[in-house]
Parts: sequence; structure tokens; C-alpha cells
Amino acid sequence: MQNSEEFNISKARYFLDVAGEEVDGIMATIAGVELSVPIDSHNRHYAEILRQVQSGLMIEEADNENE
Repeated sequence: MQNSEEFNISKARYFLDVAGEEVDGIMATIAGVELSVPIDSHNRHYAEILRQVQSGLMIEEADNENE
């Protein structure tokens, strides 16, 4: 896995599924690029988001609008 400096995560926000009922993933700005990150423990970006949450990164709540 890349080290955390290469995963400069400046923003993270949950997003909802198409029906607007369940969290479907996280929109994250990583190294200046907005990415849709699946909630999957095998995904390296998701694993790094969780690691950075332990260090203080906040994941914003999903809004009620579909992406």
C-alpha cells in the first residue's frame, strides 16, 4: 500500500444509493482528485480513509440528494 502522504485525503462525504435510502460509498478528495470509494474492506482507498478517521479525518454525513 502507498504511504499516507501519498493518500492526502482532504475531504470525505458519504453518498446514498440511487433510491436515496442507504449509504453506498464515500466521495473523497484524494490528492486533489474527487473519487467515488466503495465501502469495501479490500479497497485500498477505503482502508486508508478508515485509518485516517482514527487520526481525526471526519466523514461528512450523506445529504438527501442523489449523486
